[in-house]
Amino acid sequence: MKTHHLYLLVYLSYVGWSHAEIYKRTDAEGHVTYSSEPIKGGKKLVLKPLPTMSGSRNSHNKTPEDFPRVDSDTQRSRDSTRRKILEDELSTEEAALATAREGMKKIEDNPLPLVDVDGVPFRNVTKQTERVKSAQDLITLHEQNIQALKTEISNLK
Repeated sequence: MKTHHLYLLVYLSYVGWSHAEIYKRTDAEGHVTYSSEPIKGGKKLVLKPLPTMSGSRNSHNKTPEDFPRVDSDTQRSRDSTRRKILEDELSTEEAALATAREGMKKIEDNPLPLVDVDGVPFRNVTKQTERVKSAQDLITLHEQNIQALKTEISNLK
């Protein structure tokens, strides 16, 4: 047997390679130091193995036997009520989006005129940009809400 095969066999058979000891030390100022090598004033930590989960993914999808059941008429009624609520929220969001777009149009059509110390009119571009960004953010928020509501409605049975 060649020597490098022997070294490989010894290396692979040594279990200690995968095991590391952890040491913890807290100094006078309260700073905590962890190390894999012994530290002066440190204590060796004894760590318990991490919990593992057994079973397959399908075992998580099973409904427990004592889980309360709802008959189909009651569920249909609940789904109908939920659909109505979501559709009401959708119409409210669509109205709010229309109002936000009107506000954006007014901001763009009527920029902020300001007058300097000498009475010469000029535009405050920074303030106008902030107003436009705020209005655009509001429009984007309403558009995202509408999209989320439409997705929820489409997911109903």
